[in-house]
Amino acid sequence: MKRIVSIILCLSLLLSLLALTSCHGAPVTHAFEVPDGLDESKTYEITFWAKNDSNQTQIDIYEGAIRDFEALYPNIKVNLKRYTNYGTIYQDVLTNIPTGTTPNVCITYPDHIATYMTGENVVVPLDALITDPKYGLGGSELRFDGVDNGEIVEKFLTEGVLGGTQYAIPFMRSTEAVYVNKTMVEALTGEPIPEMMTWDYIFGVAEKAIEKNPDGTYKGNGQDTLIPFIYKSTDNMMIQMLKQKGAGYSREDGSILLFNDDTKEILYTVHEAIENKSFSTFAVSSYPGNWFVRGQCLFAIDSTAGATWMGPDAPLLEVPEEEIVDFEVGVYPVPQFDVENPKMISQGPSLCIFNKEDPEEVLASWLFAQFLLTDDIQIGFSMTEGYIPVTTTAHESPEYLDYLSRAGEDNTTYYDVKIKAARVMLDNIDSTFVTPVFNGSTSLRNAAGQLIEEVVKGTNRKQTIDDEFIEKLYDKMNSLYKLNETKSMSGKPALGEMPTESIILLSSIGAVWLGIGGYLAYAFIKKRENK
Repeated sequence: MKRIVSIILCLSLLLSLLALTSCHGAPVTHAFEVPDGLDESKTYEITFWAKNDSNQTQIDIYEGAIRDFEALYPNIKVNLKRYTNYGTIYQDVLTNIPTGTTPNVCITYPDHIATYMTGENVVVPLDALITDPKYGLGGSELRFDGVDNGEIVEKFLTEGVLGGTQYAIPFMRSTEAVYVNKTMVEALTGEPIPEMMTWDYIFGVAEKAIEKNPDGTYKGNGQDTLIPFIYKSTDNMMIQMLKQKGAGYSREDGSILLFNDDTKEILYTVHEAIENKSFSTFAVSSYPGNWFVRGQCLFAIDSTAGATWMGPDAPLLEVPEEEIVDFEVGVYPVPQFDVENPKMISQGPSLCIFNKEDPEEVLASWLFAQFLLTDDIQIGFSMTEGYIPVTTTAHESPEYLDYLSRAGEDNTTYYDVKIKAARVMLDNIDSTFVTPVFNGSTSLRNAAGQLIEEVVKGTNRKQTIDDEFIEKLYDKMNSLYKLNETKSMSGKPALGEMPTESIILLSSIGAVWLGIGGYLAYAFIKKRENK
């Protein structure tokens, strides 16, 4: 009997190990060992994938940075590949991971990096590089005036920490802002606009704006067409509203908390605003800036980085001149539930480095990534849109302070709406937040926005929006975005979820132990019978 029990115990132990492997199989990432230096006789060719929105000024900044860097490091050649959106960069990186043809340096987002890391040793952990005395931040062997350790805004730097390890450094930062047609809103309400608006204020003014004049035009603008309130990014809308409410969205361990009663309450608010025609989204009405400059939108919420498209004097207008309406533009923080405790999202591109066989090639990539944090590049790039630099040295530099002080001198470099948008971020850094990053956090973000879009679509189609509709919508989003399979950076499943293979294995263990118990009981009874 002892032999049989031993066999059963061994089998149980084996199954337990298999289950643990299945439950905790995290992607492998090795700490990077910084080489002693670069071989001066060797040429290093690195690729840099960057997003520039077809903005020629940004292209010029990238190309100028590459020229200046190559002059300092003649044996490092940088090849620039330009993209017009981050989504395409993300998809191209995923396509190139299996073939080992990822770029060396990439502008991306931490959510995307979490997905890149599902491969083995794909993204370089930066901790050793950052602190290296020769080539780290402020290192002794740098050939340029690099940023010292501590001069990157701490809040922005920690956004690149995934699973306790630094995998990204910030490049630029932005938040969202409300671009307001001050002329029309103050005429409609008869009052100044609050410096920090509430959601009730915006939805209330929007509802008032759609009231009709005797001639059938809207009170809000006196035109035949009006969408008072348009939100470009519905994922950010949902995420910020939940954060402001102190409601669930996700946890660091990958737990999905999105599908809750607070979310349901937000969806009912959206439904009501869609039903009375006072609200719309980018997916339905396209870019809010185009409605805004025509005087057909009173509140447009978009990134501060998009300020150069906002307002009748914007330098990147895409609307025929004869359709533009002249008005004063106000730029404010996103609406709040509690104006005494504001919460707004921090966003913007980061830089990550991909692993290569030659550690010196990785070091060359790191040097270039660091170079992009120098003051000239940070300040120059931030001047192109409503981004702000990510270093305190740039924030405090005379050149940047002079730039901020000259709002309105022209409608290009010193376009006042762009500088007002940058100030929204600068003045509220301490109120910004980021969401937890894990493999699947990009899918969760997409699901958050899609919840709103589905309610918008359902309302426009005259569907009944009730608890049953929303519960079915929750199930649909869970299935569509595979949120039950979401894992944290440790590789563990989201809380309350477990892969099917693990369930089978753990069930098998239970069956084995039941078998042991049954066998021992049977043996005990037989032994008593034989006495």
